[in-house]
Amino acid sequence: MKIFLTGATGVMGTSAAQALLDEGHDVAGLARSAEKAEHLESLGVTSVESSLFDHDQLVAAFTGYEVVCNLATHVPVGLGGLRPGAWRVNDRIRAEGSRVVTEAAAAAGVRRLVQESSSFVYADFGDEWIDEQSPLTVTRATEPASVAETNALDFGGSRRDAVVLRFGNILGDDPLTRWRFARARAGQPVGIGDPRGWAHVIHPVDVGSAVVAALHAPAGVYNVGAAPVQRCDLNAGFFHAAGKTRPSYVPKMMVRLAGDRLEPLTRSHRISSRLFREVTPWRPRHPEFAETWLSDLVHA
Repeated sequence: MKIFLTGATGVMGTSAAQALLDEGHDVAGLARSAEKAEHLESLGVTSVESSLFDHDQLVAAFTGYEVVCNLATHVPVGLGGLRPGAWRVNDRIRAEGSRVVTEAAAAAGVRRLVQESSSFVYADFGDEWIDEQSPLTVTRATEPASVAETNALDFGGSRRDAVVLRFGNILGDDPLTRWRFARARAGQPVGIGDPRGWAHVIHPVDVGSAVVAALHAPAGVYNVGAAPVQRCDLNAGFFHAAGKTRPSYVPKMMVRLAGDRLEPLTRSHRISSRLFREVTPWRPRHPEFAETWLSDLVHA
């Protein structure tokens, strides 16, 4: 199949590109600079320079492709994410960018749209299991992801369909995990929220295989991740891998002072990905969180 990726040079996009190429698909990706274009070409991905927000450029780029996978994000790393305006770019990509991508894909005759999303949109359910029918809690922080989902689902219609993938928190050799690991190595707090709460996580490799599986999944919304892990075990894994023995948590007062952006991270998300496994052949290579997810960081 001919697949076009936005966000092709990011963590999700790179994983998806490699997985799609391994399956023999013809893959093209959006590049915002000559350097990024060169990186894509080195992977075997056809690079296309275009703005995510230019409808006409995207129509030209998408024409002739059967599927568009919108994996574009720009998530701030570390404490920089707490600065005023730090999330403006990411919010615009998810809200406005997803609309432009969806409209351009429809105009270009694309048959299927795969849209990334986040499981942080779910409400806090404590120890209860969460599936795709569970209620959401939409706040200023999670609204852009919800808007992106709505834009994608609006793509569906005559001879077109959309798949939304609500990914867990990516943990592996990625910028945010590297930042968290560095804090753990320095003995600084990493955990956020109730240690008894649950986290929905996914290894970067399994993001790519999920995108491949989404090419043939029935249209709809799916949770995608490893088995949920309690924060106490997740936090202990970070500190043990970093050579520390006493995990620590960000004080509740600091989390409250940080406002809306950290609040979704405190929710307990015991999320099931059973539906996606039932309707596709997808099986995560990393079905449960383990310290081996951080092995590349230990030796860095």
